[in-house]
Amino acid sequence: MKGSSFAGRFQEKSINTSFQNLGLSAELLRAVAEQGYTEPTPIQAQAIPVVLSGRDLLGAAQTGTGKTAGFTLPMLNLLSNHASYKNAASTSPARHPVRALILVPTRELAAQVQDSVRVYGKHLRLRSAAIFGGMGIGPQIAELRRGVDIVVATPGRLLDHVQQRTIDLRSIEILVLDEADRMLDMGFIHDIRRILGLLPPKRQNLLFSATFSDEIRRLSSQFLHDPVTVEVARRNAPIELIGQVAHPVDKDRKRELLSHLVKTNNWQQVLVFTKTKHGANRLAQQLEDDGIDADAIHGNKSQPQRTRTLKRFKDNELQVLVATDIAARGIDIDALPHVVNYDLPNVSEDYVHRIGRTGRAGITGAAVSLVSGEDRPLMAAIERLINKKVELRVVPGFEPSKAYQTARHVPEERKSQQRQGRKPQRAANPQSRQGRAGKPSSESRRDRPVEGKRRRQSEERVQPRSAARRPDQDERIAQAQHYKKVEREAQPAAARAKSSSISSLFGIFGRKAA
Repeated sequence: MKGSSFAGRFQEKSINTSFQNLGLSAELLRAVAEQGYTEPTPIQAQAIPVVLSGRDLLGAAQTGTGKTAGFTLPMLNLLSNHASYKNAASTSPARHPVRALILVPTRELAAQVQDSVRVYGKHLRLRSAAIFGGMGIGPQIAELRRGVDIVVATPGRLLDHVQQRTIDLRSIEILVLDEADRMLDMGFIHDIRRILGLLPPKRQNLLFSATFSDEIRRLSSQFLHDPVTVEVARRNAPIELIGQVAHPVDKDRKRELLSHLVKTNNWQQVLVFTKTKHGANRLAQQLEDDGIDADAIHGNKSQPQRTRTLKRFKDNELQVLVATDIAARGIDIDALPHVVNYDLPNVSEDYVHRIGRTGRAGITGAAVSLVSGEDRPLMAAIERLINKKVELRVVPGFEPSKAYQTARHVPEERKSQQRQGRKPQRAANPQSRQGRAGKPSSESRRDRPVEGKRRRQSEERVQPRSAARRPDQDERIAQAQHYKKVEREAQPAAARAKSSSISSLFGIFGRKAA
């Protein structure tokens, strides 16, 4: 809370320290004081001295606990103390090589982290830039050419710049991997390894993650050197300031129940999570039809669209924001009151990330889950992860039907198989398999059922050539054949016999040659 601590601080034992005792420079202390902060959060109090000592760090803290400042402040301190900092006033790009790289999973988080770098480094002569997809690469290239000390980037766009040779990573002194667990979930592991191969071997490495999974530990072992581990809360534990409740409801009444809750309770600033982009669009439109000001944010939206929508939501101009898990990373609102799990996540750890969007700045928040009969196994897995039973509360008028208890959860991979099963595949035809095995088949290849594009290709393959001709072409061909026949009939009989003998002779020589 401003005046006492950073946003989203855990309600743990009070820390008997202040920022003045952590070894930060006067310029950084001034910037922190201007933001109204006096006491560091647990992750900051433990991480800042470690980073300032030059050690590698493996840090875990929940979303909203101030971990961004936990690496931003000491990183700025180290860069400003370096001998090359005396050249920072120069406008020459050569005087500003990229010395620190912060990798993040999403565009919104990149913008958020760079904001922190600017706010805390406002009294330092250090330049920073955020590079991510969804926007033109031209302005980013121009900014990099002017020279920057700190780059905040998403892995994909960073590799685009590497390929175009618009960024040089050979001078990196500090590497930060923020939200590393989400980067692994999004499949960035190969990009991360490529980037690691482009960096100088001698550098300081910091890895921060909201959760400490076994995959994170394996990744850290590949590039962290004798790291100090900082874990300020129980693994995968949700913030205690968040009230959690689950409403049982039939699947086809979820949208109706959500509209009811928003309207009857007059909820403002509601962040709603769905599994898919199309589901987010559909739900936002349905809420609009219900008279609720709503919009969606996801990966298919352009970056300007996402930025405008997010700004409306932060400014409390948008009542409901429907988002996917990936797009929601980087949504940082201190007093966000409500998070709704419209679709429960397939990965239980994502539940912790989702509800961590609320309950910040020492203010309580509410996490509501709409649980259909099919969602019960997912809810049970979440309760096992957080080691807590979530209160079940039936909303009057939305009592589940008898089918609720018998509904079964279908895993996503099985749903995918079922969707494919609706379109018969060639491999599913037993006679087709027999033909490939060399056994006789009662059907010819062209007679077997073929769907979609293969059917069209098959029909085109067996279609007579003349069937694709225009009527005038057919008429000209018929006339030519008729004139040829008339000429042949007009030929003397001796000439026809000679022509026949020559044809036979060529046939004999052809057989001998064969």
